[in-house]
Amino acid sequence: MEHYSDDSHINAGTGEGLSIGELAEIRDVVYREAGLRFDNSKPDGMPRKLLDVTRRRDLGWHASIDLDHGIRSTYEWLVEHETDATGMIRGYTAV
Repeated sequence: MEHYSDDSHINAGTGEGLSIGELAEIRDVVYREAGLRFDNSKPDGMPRKLLDVTRRRDLGWHASIDLDHGIRSTYEWLVEHETDATGMIRGYTAV
């Protein structure tokens, strides 16, 4: 990607999809005790949509970290650097 010079965009997705239920399982990382409830009387939601990652793949780039690992490592970093991250989020540097 360091040598990419085209003006058009490249989708950075993985080309794999997740259901809302699968995505909600991320709660295991931050609050395992939280329960999930689904209202089965409601419509299923949106049809699956995937980013077309053909151009990115043709350039030889692929995701090296899956979503679960990315969420876990990001959360672990946030917990480890909570004061610094809170300062960054609020727009000031924590002392």
